[in-house]
Amino acid sequence: MKGMLSVDISRCTGCKTCEIECAVAHSVSKTLAGVIKDGELVQKRVFVEKAGTLSVPLQCRHCEDAPCIAVCPTNAMHRNGQGFPVLLDEERCIGCRACLVVCPFGVISMGVEGKVVSKCDLCVRRLAQGLQPACAAGCPTHAISYGTPAAASAGTRRKAADSFLVAIERGEAS
Repeated sequence: MKGMLSVDISRCTGCKTCEIECAVAHSVSKTLAGVIKDGELVQKRVFVEKAGTLSVPLQCRHCEDAPCIAVCPTNAMHRNGQGFPVLLDEERCIGCRACLVVCPFGVISMGVEGKVVSKCDLCVRRLAQGLQPACAAGCPTHAISYGTPAAASAGTRRKAADSFLVAIERGEAS
């Protein structure tokens, strides 16, 4: 994929803003006020889970060899080409839950009406408009970011180098 979501769990406060931004981005009204005013049932596609003292935002990783695509009997789970995100065609989904069972990250869920599944689509409509996925755009601490794999690696290297420098300054590494 051209871009990917990266998560820095050390920055996540567990505020769940990403969950709200995701649900609103996939709503009809596209605004929180509109969702509330209209009483619209919305579905989040990112899940903030506690892991000890940390909070971890989880969403579809758009696996290269996606088990959800392989198991889907109706081809509702699909890609529009190599390197594209895993998408769901709700018209084809029969709600069999096979994808839900095989997802290694547990981030596919039943939709709010309980008839078809729901999953992160990497906000493909927002990306087409030159915007970031809603979870990344709305994260107040920038724990979730969207960028190229090369940028994600560079950020991780930068963080590792900074940690190493701090350890040297403390006399903990050489």
